Amino acid sequence: MPTTALTTSTPDAVPSQLSVAVQFILTGLIWGSSFLFMKVALEGISPAQVAWSRLILGGLALGLFVTLRRERLPRSARIWGHMTVLAITFCVVPFLLFSWAQQHVTSGLASIYNATTPIMTAIMAALVLRVEKLKRLQVAGIGLGILGVVVIIGPWQGLDLSQGLIAQLAILGATACYGFSLAYMRRFVSNTGMSALMFSFLNIGLGAAIMVVLTPVLVLQPVRLNPWIVVSVVLLGCLGTGVAYIWNQNTVRAWGPTRASTVTYITPLVGVVLGVMILGEQLSWNEPAGALVVFLGILLAQNRLRPRRRPRNVEGTDEPGAVAPHSSVPSAR
Repeated sequence: MPTTALTTSTPDAVPSQLSVAVQFILTGLIWGSSFLFMKVALEGISPAQVAWSRLILGGLALGLFVTLRRERLPRSARIWGHMTVLAITFCVVPFLLFSWAQQHVTSGLASIYNATTPIMTAIMAALVLRVEKLKRLQVAGIGLGILGVVVIIGPWQGLDLSQGLIAQLAILGATACYGFSLAYMRRFVSNTGMSALMFSFLNIGLGAAIMVVLTPVLVLQPVRLNPWIVVSVVLLGCLGTGVAYIWNQNTVRAWGPTRASTVTYITPLVGVVLGVMILGEQLSWNEPAGALVVFLGILLAQNRLRPRRRPRNVEGTDEPGAVAPHSSVPSAR
């Protein structure tokens, strides 16, 4: 589950730092648990039904909040067009890919691959939508992230050309969709003035509407339900695809996209721990090792390992704590 990157100013009430921190942690926990919920749900329903259920339930949950707050839908056809694109690339396609792939890979491995989203975002932002130019360290970070993916796949063990490898590539396709969507948001919907709630509702709600249209093709299949499957689907939809998106948006607006995107480091940890403890999944040494390489690549790709320059005083000599005249200090968000 990616962190979104909409940073427009809105009429939302400003939450306290403690509230934002709690929402940040809860988002990481819920999104990390989503891989477990999907794995359990797949024991009784099809991948398409998993994606359908989470979008419908997420859309209903967000729609309830929109109704209670009496927010108005945007009137601009341009906004609706861009949000429809995002509904497809940020919700429908990646949700279907993740659900299908988790039939053939562990929930822990899926959560690790999900952490490649920032790498995919950097690639899409620079090469596809051209919303930013990559520096040398960022290019190195992308290369390191790709190396980490290779370590996770473990080609020296022999490539499994059956569903295992295809499923891993499908997850990478899903994170590429996330990366494209995040870059698309930055280019086309960063100044819409929508609240965090309305943005999330349109994103998930339009995705749900698309899945409703596709119901005769994708969803009308037999199901086998038990209490665990039902609870997993409800939590995946109402929390993971509903409430957590609002919390993530609030974190992005309070802390900025860079700090908020560190939720990427929480979700795989939660996903791996839950997979091992609850589902009894096995973890190969190369999977966490590759994840660490990916995380290092993310730090480089997001310019978080830049050397800090010591500030100079008015005379130009280095002095800790000195601030150059007329320097601008970014405000905390």
